[in-house]
Amino acid sequence: MSIDKSYKYSFNNNVLKYRSYLREFNSSKYEELNNFSKEINLSKKINDLIIGKKVNLSEDRAAFHPKYRNNFKLYEISPELKNSKNIVTIGIGGSYEGPKLLVESLHKSNPSSNHIFVTGSDSFEFHEKIKNLEPKETIFIISSKSFKTDETIQVLEQALKWSGDIDKFIAITANKKLATEYGIKNIYEFDIEIGGRYSIWSPIYIPALLGNSSDFDPKKFLEGGRQVDIDIEEDKYFIEFVKTLSFSDICLNNYYKRHIRAVLAYDWKLRSFPSYVQQLEMESLGKHSSEKSKYKNTGQVIFGGYGPIAQHSYFQLLHQGTNKICTDIIVSEEEKNLAYAQAITQSELLSNGVQGLDKEDKINGNIPVNLFILKKINSYNLGYLIAMWEYRTFITATMLQINPFDQFGVNAGKMYTKRNLAHKD
Repeated sequence: MSIDKSYKYSFNNNVLKYRSYLREFNSSKYEELNNFSKEINLSKKINDLIIGKKVNLSEDRAAFHPKYRNNFKLYEISPELKNSKNIVTIGIGGSYEGPKLLVESLHKSNPSSNHIFVTGSDSFEFHEKIKNLEPKETIFIISSKSFKTDETIQVLEQALKWSGDIDKFIAITANKKLATEYGIKNIYEFDIEIGGRYSIWSPIYIPALLGNSSDFDPKKFLEGGRQVDIDIEEDKYFIEFVKTLSFSDICLNNYYKRHIRAVLAYDWKLRSFPSYVQQLEMESLGKHSSEKSKYKNTGQVIFGGYGPIAQHSYFQLLHQGTNKICTDIIVSEEEKNLAYAQAITQSELLSNGVQGLDKEDKINGNIPVNLFILKKINSYNLGYLIAMWEYRTFITATMLQINPFDQFGVNAGKMYTKRNLAHKD
């Protein structure tokens, strides 16, 4: 591993390979940010997170997602519910993005198992998605930390009327009392210290266990995440790798006006990973700047999707546009197919361009690129990738001296929506 004059950096372990093409980030910038990390005692803050100290200071709470990775709990689910034909998960935010990612990544196609995700708040979505289902063949999972989320509760009430069978409902929440008031008996509870965008490690993952097509192994998934907790404290090469990700994000965003990052998955199983990362980063890092930090630009704008589709959608702007963008590309080497070749090719084209092209054909070739190559897509490796990305986000937040665990901007939207509804006449 090295950070050299060509601004390239590599990392390789038994889960993933990483290559960077970081045009405007170099060893001197790394050292500048690393020295600042020592000033603010980054290592201690990481340890505080892992051992369960209060790190969410604005809400006076710990953040328990590392604790859940370290304390595996098996959730008992009745065979009747586990093997249901139709599984409808009702949730929004992390209660939607997390289970959806797990189901898409770790389920085989199976006509006898049908997973559906409903977010609200347009009632047409619910009726459109369940119109071909039979109530007796359908269970509902209500995923909501507070059990007060307006969109989720609205869809829950529609589902209760449609189903007519409360025994076919599962609640996953930190507010067991409210779930009980709806008559739901199958309740899986988690701690209030688990934030929505970090809740994938809690019983929020239960939808991925259900149906007849699941390859999801929750124990392996949590073990993968737990290994990251271990590596981030004990493996100097791994912590250097994750700091390189965070430090380059901060550097590109603050010094080179690269405020936008495209996250592109070149494996169909990971097609929802960009959306998952979008919520993780933009809710965690989308905060006011801190007076204490020398770095005033906080979170980058994250967008993206499935790479092969993106190439025929918005890659024109990446290759020849005038916006200053950087990219993350994720692929698996399990199948070295066309999509894999596209991922490798686009990483090089975006970073280096092509020599000898005429003016109209010339591409920018100056985009910083992080290329992540998973050895295989399985429960352990996906857990490892997600936890690594969480630490990338946490280190960035710590360097920016902001709280990645609160979301007062989101709360304001909820509050004013209720006011407008109350005065709609």
